[in-house]
Amino acid sequence: MAGGSDPYIFTSDTLPPDPRFLPPLANGLLGWRVYNDVMHMGGVYNGEAGDCHRADVPCPLAVTLEMEVEGPHVQQTYSLDTHIGVFTHTLSTAVATATQSFYAHRYFSNLMVMEVMMERQAATEEPVTVRLSSSFTPRSKDIVFQSAADYRGGRHIHGQTTAAEVPGGPRPTVDLIWTRVPPSLTLLPEQSQSRWGFLLALGNTTESAEASFDQGLDLMACGNLRDSHQQAWAEMWLESTVELVGSETLSKAVIGCLFYLLSAFPPLHDISRAEFGGVSPGGLSNGGEGQDYWGHVFWDQYRMRTIDGAKDNAQKQGYKGIKFPWESAVSGREVCPEDIYGEQEIHINGDVSLTFQHYLYLTRDLSVFSEGRGSEVIWGVADYWVSRATWNQEDQSYHLLGVMPPDEYYYNINDSVYTNTVAKFSLQFAVELANLLQYPAPKEWQCVAERMKIPFDQKLKYHPEYDGYIRGHPVKQADTVMLGYPLGLPMTLEVRRNDLEAYEPVTDPEGPAMTWGMFAVGWLELGEAERAQTLLEKGFDNIQGPFQVWSESSDGSGAVNFLTGMGGFLQTVLFGYTGFRIQQDRLAFKPLLPSGLSELCIRGVSYLGNKMDWLLRKEEVCIVLREQSASAEEAKACVLQVVLQGSGKKIPLVPGKPVTIPREAGYICQLNSTFSCWPI
Repeated sequence: MAGGSDPYIFTSDTLPPDPRFLPPLANGLLGWRVYNDVMHMGGVYNGEAGDCHRADVPCPLAVTLEMEVEGPHVQQTYSLDTHIGVFTHTLSTAVATATQSFYAHRYFSNLMVMEVMMERQAATEEPVTVRLSSSFTPRSKDIVFQSAADYRGGRHIHGQTTAAEVPGGPRPTVDLIWTRVPPSLTLLPEQSQSRWGFLLALGNTTESAEASFDQGLDLMACGNLRDSHQQAWAEMWLESTVELVGSETLSKAVIGCLFYLLSAFPPLHDISRAEFGGVSPGGLSNGGEGQDYWGHVFWDQYRMRTIDGAKDNAQKQGYKGIKFPWESAVSGREVCPEDIYGEQEIHINGDVSLTFQHYLYLTRDLSVFSEGRGSEVIWGVADYWVSRATWNQEDQSYHLLGVMPPDEYYYNINDSVYTNTVAKFSLQFAVELANLLQYPAPKEWQCVAERMKIPFDQKLKYHPEYDGYIRGHPVKQADTVMLGYPLGLPMTLEVRRNDLEAYEPVTDPEGPAMTWGMFAVGWLELGEAERAQTLLEKGFDNIQGPFQVWSESSDGSGAVNFLTGMGGFLQTVLFGYTGFRIQQDRLAFKPLLPSGLSELCIRGVSYLGNKMDWLLRKEEVCIVLREQSASAEEAKACVLQVVLQGSGKKIPLVPGKPVTIPREAGYICQLNSTFSCWPI
């Protein structure tokens, strides 16, 4: 990073006037917007079907801090340090400094913590007092709580949601145990400084909440509570760093996106992540009734656990196979409040299949498919497409009728070019996977894939968004331009350019935040870095300072802490500037930086069991293959090489030895293709 202010620390002397843009703190299980009297717990929903939403859990840490001191003006600072995942409020006078800190523990994910530290600044013998004002009440509109006996000095309540997602289904239970918060704290005359800690432990059972509270008290007693949290964040950043040199605004935006996205996932070590329920557009901190898509999960859920619900969705629509919901809670059944999205925005099935395909190409881990339920996902999606497609004798093609494309301005249309393409690709992947697993693939999978209608205007050399689309009509968001990325539909550079030029001027400027990143990736493919940068920077309008919280729309409306938009924005950096493309036998790259950036560092790129760090500069690229430990997982790592596309030069990657190459297109692949590291 260049000199100047630390782009990992977001600081202000005032809070945002709209409390929706207060910083969220989360750890994959718990999520809370600071100072809010409501928090959420992963997997805890209340309400049936379309009424299902994240259940409001009361937060005992909804506490503000004020100093009781006369005389000098109190200076206040609010800061989110994304290095360590801690939000602080600091009050300073000539006499003393008081700091209030909050964090969702990165390692022990059932814990949230508030700490208060007071430090004397002047040699006085007067006590210094701070007031703690709480908006907490132990009640919820979604959970019926009852008081339980105090546990190790902490208050304890437990309760159960009022309505199951599915009739007769389970209703989650929640236990909270927390340290009582007094109305004030005092630094005594004989003290130069003092620190107080307040724990909140949550669990789905009394036993798990008590165990977490015990863990927190033990860590606090040995002085390791905060250290263990900060160490977990340090390890996370080591595996996930993206840093830029040249634009402080862009650097802070990228770090903010990464921080909030990483916060939405469980700790790296947590074996219970198998129970992780997925990521919702507003993250765990948001999503109560009527807000932020109700906390529903979209296409980024761990889908193997929800196959049974997806089968039910397909059957209810009258089709075979599995149909993943447009919006999901826990069961995998459709919970979108408006039926049309679940019924028609069926490209979700292909999106899920593409994720599994990319996972296989990046890892060659067939066990997910042979031992887990991955193959059931892929083949169930293929069966759905076969039963959903309609054969037209006249044009000898299969069609998908009555759909809504990613562009949600249109519905009940035929042959969405994106939907049909992603359906075709997921059918082809089903055949490929069947061959790898020596499974007899139904011939219909290949037949429907080969004859799926992909709309294309031969005269204008571009892809109409759907059958009957009139060129120049407005679109809501990125749709057809996603054929190039992430789908990777083969097309000439002329067609790629024509698609971008056809849809960029008619895309709603007030549309969703993730749109412009997809256009930017397209222009970077074509070598037009400055045009791409202009589009990327449109995303800045969705960042609501000072804590880099995104809104769905640029005017601040829509979902808050909009992780979907952050993901689209980050893809411009991770797949646009680098040109990374995930292909069957290689990780392709084609780096290009705009004029305002001099360096891009990406640490922790995983490929075929290896970890790489990349440093991109204007005219060269440096790749470092990390040294490997002797763990069983890393022992399976393939030996890699860099291949430069223009010259065909091949350079082996040796752990710990940097390889510097000219900035040109190429790819990473297995060194010796004679000995495949496919595990079959």
